[in-house]
Amino acid sequence: MKETAIPDEVRLALMRKLAQNPNVSQRELAAELGVSLGKVNYCLKALVKVGWVKAGNFARSSNKTGYAYLLTPKGIAQKTALTTRFIAFKQQQYTDLKKEIEELRLEVRG
Repeated sequence: MKETAIPDEVRLALMRKLAQNPNVSQRELAAELGVSLGKVNYCLKALVKVGWVKAGNFARSSNKTGYAYLLTPKGIAQKTALTTRFIAFKQQQYTDLKKEIEELRLEVRG
């Protein structure tokens, strides 16, 4: 059973962006991921709730209204697991696509 209702692909993309830039805004995340601001907000809240991300308004930040979104150790482990599953899924898609292309080529030559 999944710990959040967020699809793996969206969750992984969001976690990768946060790992690259913890100070990214929700608006920037929405634009980069091609999803709504509301979806980003929902996803971040879900990731914070399950303990994969820590959100904080840190005192040393020059932007006092901005937040930093840090992957927790549990979040880093989950990001690794998601990446492994995503790679396996994409490899299977690639294999299936290669097979389908070859079958179509044989039909055309047929």
